[in-house]
Amino acid sequence: MVNQQEIARRNLHIMWFANFFVNSSMTMVLPFLSLYIETFGHFSEKYVQHWSGLTFGVTFVSAFIFSPIWGKVGDRYGRKRILIFSGLGMALSIFLMGFCHTVWQLFTLRFFMGFFSGFISMSQAFISTQTPKKIAGQVLGTLQTGTITGALLGPILGGVLADSLGYSTTFKWTSISIFISALLVMLTKEYRLNEKQTAKSIHSSRELIKHIAQNPVLLTALLISALIQIAHFSIQPILSLYVTELHGKANIAFYSGIAFSVAGLGNLLMARSWGKIADTHGYVKVLVILLFTAGFVYMPGAIVTSLWQLVIIRFLLGIALGGIVPVQIAYLRQETPITMQGEVIGYNTSLRFFGNIIGPMLGGFVSGYFGFSAVFITTSTLLLLCGCVLLTAILRHQNLVKHTI
Repeated sequence: MVNQQEIARRNLHIMWFANFFVNSSMTMVLPFLSLYIETFGHFSEKYVQHWSGLTFGVTFVSAFIFSPIWGKVGDRYGRKRILIFSGLGMALSIFLMGFCHTVWQLFTLRFFMGFFSGFISMSQAFISTQTPKKIAGQVLGTLQTGTITGALLGPILGGVLADSLGYSTTFKWTSISIFISALLVMLTKEYRLNEKQTAKSIHSSRELIKHIAQNPVLLTALLISALIQIAHFSIQPILSLYVTELHGKANIAFYSGIAFSVAGLGNLLMARSWGKIADTHGYVKVLVILLFTAGFVYMPGAIVTSLWQLVIIRFLLGIALGGIVPVQIAYLRQETPITMQGEVIGYNTSLRFFGNIIGPMLGGFVSGYFGFSAVFITTSTLLLLCGCVLLTAILRHQNLVKHTI
């Protein structure tokens, strides 16, 4: 047991850095994706907004399709191999983006990249199966800080590189970080806790889906993943354009990076704490609190008049959203047999990717027709709706809500 604990601790540390490198690389290019599209030709603002949303979201179309498949493969043959394959594929995709000359080339590579996406969620499943249920929130919250730290530093570093080296060169350099992540995964050792399985232990995807359907709270927690991501990603592809409207075009990549990454700072400060609180007071209860808080906090983004007001709101949103992913994964860990957790997390990831598909497109079209303020109103409404739906499920099926005080 002592040996397993040491291996689990070492794996957690390695995967923390792997997630840091992956997410920092992924977020380096987000602040200037729309600006990169502008360099391909003389386009109208509306055209750039629409294609920013489409190019941003297309990655998640292929990711939406393949996430449950990779989760099931990981359950059967090991997640370590899938993590290495994913890291190498993403590194190659991002490297090639630096050679794009048309929006269609970028669009195609973003779609191709989605095939390899899911590194972060697979790493969560990898660590989850090595973690006792009673500390799952705290451990997964710790892992999440690696992802968040990458999201915090990535946009700022990406903005600096883009302003100094250009957009194309920045793509090429960021691919190196993801390649390093694949190398780090090779240093881990994969194993699973030997937990007792009940007589109704699930052995097939069909039985797993039936298990989920029979627990309305679990089903709701999964389904709202899509709505949460629609809300969270609707602003992402046009945030740099909103920053331009508030601040002007001077050093726009750098200031866009600040606006992106400050939410990560709020996440970083609270992710582990939210996980620990949820371990004590109940995962779905804390999820409801986080969703309502995020919805109310983001609403004022529609009426800001300066960049720094937007930065403050993004920071508060980060504090509220910091616990959603680790708390949700810990809840799935609690409700799912350990031998099937990769597939369940794969379904959850697929739903999140579906939200990632719709969110950027929704944000691009809403901002194009109704203005940037309408995107914040839409985002807040969706977050509040998620809170209401989950709270209703809890109140109707209180007997299914475990781990309460």
